[in-house]
Amino acid sequence: MTTLTLDLQSINLTDEQFFQLCQDNDDFKFERNANGDLIIMSPTGGSTGNRNGRLNQQLFNWSDSDGTGIAFDSSTGFKLPNGADRSPDASWIPLQSWNSLTPQQQEKFLPLCPDFVIELRSPSDSLTAIRKKWKNTETMALV
Repeated sequence: MTTLTLDLQSINLTDEQFFQLCQDNDDFKFERNANGDLIIMSPTGGSTGNRNGRLNQQLFNWSDSDGTGIAFDSSTGFKLPNGADRSPDASWIPLQSWNSLTPQQQEKFLPLCPDFVIELRSPSDSLTAIRKKWKNTETMALV
């Protein structure tokens, strides 16, 4: 997956503006790091997409059978405590966390850090970059 990082500190997008940017450009995958830099990611290839789908299938099946939480795919955005906006390949939160959110919060980027995160590493991804993505958050990424 190819990524491009743009320094947008001079623009200072609000959370609502960033959410709307993502909605208006749903062919792209955007994230923001804790510094407010915009990260633009290309779509994945077929092999990576298939592995990602299988990963999500397993997590969703487990989540459904376990019943103690909610699973999410890579289209879900999270507003992390450090200010970053991230979309892990797969993630999970306990029902208690989901139920503590208002209906309005549930419709936007979720204002919390997932309890469980999976980042699928494609051949072009560096392990260092994936670890850095989740550094200083309240969770550990499985890589």
